[in-house]
Parts: sequence; C-alpha cells; structure tokens
Amino acid sequence: MAASTTKKVLIRRFERETLAGYVNPISFQQPEGVELLTVEGKVLPIAYDEIHSVCFVRDFASAAEAERRTFNTRPKMEGLWVSLKFRDGEILEGIIPNNLLHLETYGITVIPPDPYSNTQRIFVPKISLAAVEVLGVVGSPLKRRKPKPVPADQIGLFEQ
Repeated sequence: MAASTTKKVLIRRFERETLAGYVNPISFQQPEGVELLTVEGKVLPIAYDEIHSVCFVRDFASAAEAERRTFNTRPKMEGLWVSLKFRDGEILEGIIPNNLLHLETYGITVIPPDPYSNTQRIFVPKISLAAVEVLGVVGSPLKRRKPKPVPADQIGLFEQ
C-alpha cells in the first residue's frame, strides 16, 4: 500500500485565523507562497509574509498553541539546537539537521521540543523571523565515542 502524498497541517497566520488543511510535503513551498488544500477541498495559495508557521500535525483537533515552545533540558536528538525569534516576539526552539545540503530556500523546518506532541515538524518562512540563534550542536561527528575494548578473556560466539 502506498504512503499518503499529503500531510495534515495547521497554518498559523499573523493577525488572522489558523487554517487547517493538507499539503504535499515535497512541493508545498512555491515561489509565491504555500499551497494549501483546505478541508473543504479548495486550493489556496498563502503568501509567506502572512504565515507565522506551518505545523505538520497528527490530528486537527488538538490545539498547536498549547504545546511546549522551548526545551526543558539539552535535547538528545542529533542536529543544531536553534532558537527562532518571530517578528511578533514569540520564541520557538527546535532541532534542525546539521547539514548545509538540507537548507531550504523559503524557510526553516524544525523538530519541536516535544516529540510526542501533536506537532511533528514546523516550517517557518524566513520572512516571519526576526532572528535565528544556534544554541548548541548535539551529536557532533567530531566527538564520536570510542568503542570499549573487548576483554581478552571474552569468548566470541559469532566469530568464525
């Protein structure tokens, strides 16, 4: 069975109501804005300057505003721990990949602080941000742990 080509999203907008709908995760970022298929079946282009954030959610019923916006402790997931400051002064922390090839043209996609919440990923257009600060690098490839030495008296069960 093939996977779904659309994902559920809640688009939070500056000074307007939140929109619920579906986007194609591969092609939703267009030069003029985000292409949203509403729950009613209409295709709406939403300009980037109107968008606060695009929240990829598991369910429409849960409110995105009630979720945690910052990490309580240092995150465990590998990547760059960033703090995003929006034009309206709101702060959101998240994890982005530590790979320059994953940078997006129109914005930043972060993994929110609570991985078990309704929101799985958040796309934030660059025009919505006032500042982006890197708080830390988690799981740096420069500090890989060395494997523990195998004791000489240990038997090898699966060796030939």
